[in-house]
Amino acid sequence: MCSSFNICEVAASPGRTGGRLVSDLVSGVTRGDSTRSVGARLCASRITPEPARALAMEMMEGDVVDKLGDMSSVYDFDPITGNIPATKVEITVSCRNLLDKDTFSKSDPMCVLYTQGVETKQWREFGRTEVIDNTLNPDFVRKYILDYFFEEKQNLRFDLYDVDSKSPDLSKHPAELNDFLGQMFCTLGEIVGSPASRLEKPLGGIPGKKCGTIILTAEELSNCRDSATMQFCANKLDKKDFFGKSDPFMVFYRSNEDGTFTICHKTEVVKNTLNPVWQPFTIPVRALCNGDYDRTIKVEVYDWDRDGSHDFIGDFTTSYRELARGQSQFNVYEVINTKKKMKKKKYVNSGTVTLLSFSVESEFTFLDYIKGGTQINFTVAIDFTASNGNPSQSTSLHYMNPYQLNAYAMALKAVGEIIQDYDSDKMFPALGFGAKLPPDGRVSHEFPLNGNMENPYCNGIEGILEAYHQSLKTVQLYGPTNFAPVVNHVARYAAAVQDGSQYFVLLIITDGVISDMAQTKEAIVNAAKLPMSIIIVGVGQAEFDAMVELDGDDIRISSRGKLAERDIVQFVPFRDYMDRTGNHVLSMARLAKDVLAEIPDQFISYMKSRGIKPNPAPPPYTPPGHTHHHTQI
Repeated sequence: MCSSFNICEVAASPGRTGGRLVSDLVSGVTRGDSTRSVGARLCASRITPEPARALAMEMMEGDVVDKLGDMSSVYDFDPITGNIPATKVEITVSCRNLLDKDTFSKSDPMCVLYTQGVETKQWREFGRTEVIDNTLNPDFVRKYILDYFFEEKQNLRFDLYDVDSKSPDLSKHPAELNDFLGQMFCTLGEIVGSPASRLEKPLGGIPGKKCGTIILTAEELSNCRDSATMQFCANKLDKKDFFGKSDPFMVFYRSNEDGTFTICHKTEVVKNTLNPVWQPFTIPVRALCNGDYDRTIKVEVYDWDRDGSHDFIGDFTTSYRELARGQSQFNVYEVINTKKKMKKKKYVNSGTVTLLSFSVESEFTFLDYIKGGTQINFTVAIDFTASNGNPSQSTSLHYMNPYQLNAYAMALKAVGEIIQDYDSDKMFPALGFGAKLPPDGRVSHEFPLNGNMENPYCNGIEGILEAYHQSLKTVQLYGPTNFAPVVNHVARYAAAVQDGSQYFVLLIITDGVISDMAQTKEAIVNAAKLPMSIIIVGVGQAEFDAMVELDGDDIRISSRGKLAERDIVQFVPFRDYMDRTGNHVLSMARLAKDVLAEIPDQFISYMKSRGIKPNPAPPPYTPPGHTHHHTQI
């Protein structure tokens, strides 16, 4: 259930470099990605109050009524877009068998977390745990709270120190003064992608010494992921139209912390009745009340007019807590028109609104499924058509420069290095298409880069790169550019596991114009029913108009009159992401961010459409023999 954050919990030690309280983190401004879909951010950890966009009321003299002046906010709103920051993940740290640096007692460990900037690659201190006295097996109480983005490689560094002084200055704790206990590098994706979101790794950093292990667990902070479904009816509403009854609709507003109101839902119009029954509707609880069950919800009732000058019938207020009681005498509301009430002594009300039904369902997030054990399988397919140019010449898109990666290798590494965190065995099928194969020179549009038809799997991203380099030496670039065979290849695997335990991502890297458009469209329409997504990265300077059509963002892709059930294709041209200064690390980070941002949405849309719920996560890890903490206050 929803609840407000407990502000007492510390995200990182306050009063020191990088230290922030949960309250700072929670109210932190979300990134300026106004175009990013809400789903790509996975779920809300908090909505920041937006400025009120309440309906402008134009009060007119006379009983016939209060007109609604500006209806733009009723029609053009999205109750949650733009207000939702990234999912926040809480990291808990434990260590086992740390080095003992104190002569007469055990070490007094503290853990410091550093995060790395994408552009500068500099490590910045994010925060610290408390110091725990005299232990080599600390279970730190203070947590780190980090924004989580599936589409970014979020590098983390955990440094352990034996704290002998009260000084907060880590420069007074350099490794050579014997109180550095070791360090560990990982990504946030590695932690959340580990079984039960629990990662155990050895500490290193001190040559020739075993530094013990660090155990990191990640927990998604789910402030409020419930969705409420409710239905209302009204009785004896005021008659507003001369030649008929009213055409009523309702507008719901959540109240903000500054006392203003923000529109969050509008019902449909029910024509020509004073006793309307509106359709049931579903709304995220966070959009209705920001996770505060007692916050006022205001509901205004209007009579719809074709010209937009809707007549105000009246309003009432309630709260989420009241509505959650369901159908009862508490959920029958008098609709009051204050202006009318002031003028008429015998005024009772302008009708009543009754809650007919109310139910709540929890929305599952991408991380719920990952934590429940769903694996993401990554397959890459590389274009080996002749239009890429002779690989031995520097003008070729496949040219192997000994000093830097070509565009194919960069795209593969950028996407693969993030997705690999969600695949436990790190074995990835790698395919090629559009080449003549030895020994007989037959053209293939679905050949394994490692040459093994029985087992096309490569070990990690480095294994794929190695197989790719090897293929360039053995196959002859040819053509045409056919996508359907590799799409169908992955679809066969996806069709075999539709229980939610696995999800497949196919990365196609290509230089040009597709030759089998009709077959590819049919393959994509069929694949849209399966647990899979397709990323297409265009390299080189060709026109990629056909790829944009496959993307389906503007017009859903169809084949033989059948529309794709879901949008599963994301296309981007790599040239749009190349950093002008030649910073390839930055180019790759930008590319990955954009092509992977839609995957969580597509993943959730499949699971929801099939009614698949995440498996329960394994029970939380309890270190043996450690039931209490010796925490320095």
